[in-house]
Amino acid sequence: MDLTFLKPLYRRSGPYVSVYVDLTRTTEDVSKAAELRWRALRAHLEEQGAPRDTLRAVEETVLDDLHARRSAGMAIFAADGEVALAERLPGPPAVSLARMAPLPHVLPCLAARGERLPYVRVLVDRRGGEICCVTADGRRRVIEVEGDEEYPIRKTKAGDWNQSRFQRAAAMAWKANAKKVGREVDHAAERCGAEAVVIAGDVQARGAVLEEISERLRGRTVEADRGSRADGADGAALDAEIRRILDLKRTERVGAVAERFERELAHGQRAVAGLPATVQALRRGQVECLLLDDDPFSPARLWVGPRPGDLALTADELRESGVDDPVQDRADAALIRAAACADGELFIVPPDEPYAGLGVGAVLRYTIAA
Repeated sequence: MDLTFLKPLYRRSGPYVSVYVDLTRTTEDVSKAAELRWRALRAHLEEQGAPRDTLRAVEETVLDDLHARRSAGMAIFAADGEVALAERLPGPPAVSLARMAPLPHVLPCLAARGERLPYVRVLVDRRGGEICCVTADGRRRVIEVEGDEEYPIRKTKAGDWNQSRFQRAAAMAWKANAKKVGREVDHAAERCGAEAVVIAGDVQARGAVLEEISERLRGRTVEADRGSRADGADGAALDAEIRRILDLKRTERVGAVAERFERELAHGQRAVAGLPATVQALRRGQVECLLLDDDPFSPARLWVGPRPGDLALTADELRESGVDDPVQDRADAALIRAAACADGELFIVPPDEPYAGLGVGAVLRYTIAA
């Protein structure tokens, strides 16, 4: 999981307010029930001494979403009187909570968010194509590609006196248009870091475009039989197919990360397991991918300082490295901050994986010997 979107969150001085609020509406008095749930969370924050301006900012975000009926649940992180990050959850949070602490409690949000793969969806016909780039944080950009060759597009029927000439001309027109679409697909995939390309539409146009995209990208490209560029075409079937393809890609990634971790750990090279070794690797900037169990109730704690790399098992260890006032917080919160700010990735270990119960581990960029 790419953690880049969390970087701005950690620029605050803290302490942070973390709120997971259930905004589901299941009764006649739906808005009132959800508002009462928020008030209970707010009261809990007041008991913890949360600043009034920060509470006001969180409340405005909650009530705005509630009145607009946008989502069933939200994760909100605020500090210094402002909301630093607000994420709409796919459903109500597994556990509603309101917490003030030195660091934001982001693990439940990341687990609910899931692995979001950047991808490109391509709809083609013989005149051009529509390219939709979707980034890991859900931003979309649509690029319309109109081919330069418009006539002739269709081959003539058998028996026409100039059939062969028109057929050659039609094939050349398709080829030219496909080449233009293929170039744009390559550029779009590079811009959004696409890990998958789904191409749909006219069968012959699909084949022509596939021949034009780069060989590297072709290995990540899947054809979908559903979807059309025609006006009024129903996109629901294609959307369902894209979700299925992305789910398969995510499963592949899970297997690849688990396999690499097992291999590197067995060889004693670029992997570590356990909290002490992972903390040490994060402090050295070695961690390429942090592995964490999805355990929101984990009792593990670490001592932290103001900088992302300020984390240790004991307060004395941080004082020795120059941190004047170390404070204690959740271990997962400290580990994720350190990984995100060092451009590391996160892999939340699913409960059915062989490594469930690992606690914490990491795949490393390099070894100390290197």
